[in-house]
Amino acid sequence: MSLPDVLNRGDDFLAQYPRRSSVWNFFSHGTCLATIGFSKLILKAFYNVKLNHFDKLERAIDGSKNENRGLITVMNHMSCVDDPFLWAVFPWRIYRDVDTIRWCLGAHNICFQNTVFGTFFSLGKVLSTERFGAGPFQGSIDAAVRLLSPDDTMDLEWFPPGENVNKPAKEVISLAKKAKTNYFPPVKRSRPAWMHVYPEGFVLQLHPPFNNSMRYFKWGVSRMILESTVAPIIVPIFTTGFEKIASEETAGTMIKRYLPTNFGAEINVTVGDPIELSIIESYRQKWQKLVEKYHDPEHPTDLSPELIGGKEAQSLRSAVAAELRKHIAKIRHEERNFPQEDPRFESPSWWKNYTATEGTSDPDVKFVGVNWAIRRLQSYLPENNLDANDNTNNSKKT
Repeated sequence: MSLPDVLNRGDDFLAQYPRRSSVWNFFSHGTCLATIGFSKLILKAFYNVKLNHFDKLERAIDGSKNENRGLITVMNHMSCVDDPFLWAVFPWRIYRDVDTIRWCLGAHNICFQNTVFGTFFSLGKVLSTERFGAGPFQGSIDAAVRLLSPDDTMDLEWFPPGENVNKPAKEVISLAKKAKTNYFPPVKRSRPAWMHVYPEGFVLQLHPPFNNSMRYFKWGVSRMILESTVAPIIVPIFTTGFEKIASEETAGTMIKRYLPTNFGAEINVTVGDPIELSIIESYRQKWQKLVEKYHDPEHPTDLSPELIGGKEAQSLRSAVAAELRKHIAKIRHEERNFPQEDPRFESPSWWKNYTATEGTSDPDVKFVGVNWAIRRLQSYLPENNLDANDNTNNSKKT
């Protein structure tokens, strides 16, 4: 269940590009198909691709349309080429129109660093997402909630009981309801959205014996599940091999980073069973109770401080994220026969401490390349730019 202001912010975020335009959708479809086609060419020419249980995903795609529900696919993140090469593994038939192509989140400092990149990735159905400080309460996540909420379910928005709302707030609610009578969705589409999410937030490549392990999952995807107007279908996916195409050891290089390597390597994509609706609904019911308990009578159409930062709300988001991770780990262990992960890796607090100490807290865990979750490695952040400028100025003075 969602709150009106969340959906409105999602609308505003999506309206930054002319996504209602037929011309935009034409070029968007063409951009996606061209990118997928190029990726298919590389995979077919140089790699051994294995796709397992694609029928589960295809049924979920059909179910999304037939049941008028959004679709979320969640996957481990091992390479900077997970997207778009993942889509090259799937057959052409699922991309028959632009609405059957997934949306996803992309780092603002990489995918939206200038107007050309921003336009290209927006045509590719990527939502600009801020790292390091913006957290799960930002425009791209509100937009994802909105995309997962079918256009004809806007009447399912939650409004608080009238006796608990003061007169000015009631007037706001009345205007919000009235506005929906002349409502035009910000995205022209024929079906609910498919959102693909890498909940780890960063690429993770570790040296043996910890290879093919995962970080903890972040809360953005939890918000998508809890706050969409209708419970989405959720399909877990586990992959290996994309890290062989682009190893994190080449990060920061100008040429090697973008040249495929390890020709002939196996690319394996395994689709898991959709998470049972009863599991998802149980979390959503808990969320609804929290909204009823902690809504702000002064601002009843938006998230209250308790719903954003309260312990109960945070605990629920953590539980949802852990649930998703468990289902991907199940594919890893049971379908792909990898050994059980180190139990440390399930813990958000362990990862935060490991990152804060830059690996010194547990020196046995070694990254391939670097841990991009380390703040000082992000040169685009203001404080790092300031440090760089200070160093430059000092060197000039010297």
